[in-house]
Amino acid sequence: MSKLIVNCETGETVERELNAEELAQQATEEAAVQAAEAARQAEVATKAAQRQAVLNRLGITEEEARILLGGN
Repeated sequence: MSKLIVNCETGETVERELNAEELAQQATEEAAVQAAEAARQAEVATKAAQRQAVLNRLGITEEEARILLGGN
């Protein structure tokens, strides 16, 4: 994997390969992003399950709940 370095003063660009430290940092950052996305998806799924559980207890559909709450 390479890195593009741009000198804004001269407009010169240099492309070089990432070193071991940069590759490790990139892997760490990618893992953190993936973990955050997994946590976000889990939260969304949990909220959807909780919402559906309430609807089931009330014996109504999501559309009926929207109507009752004045939504569209």
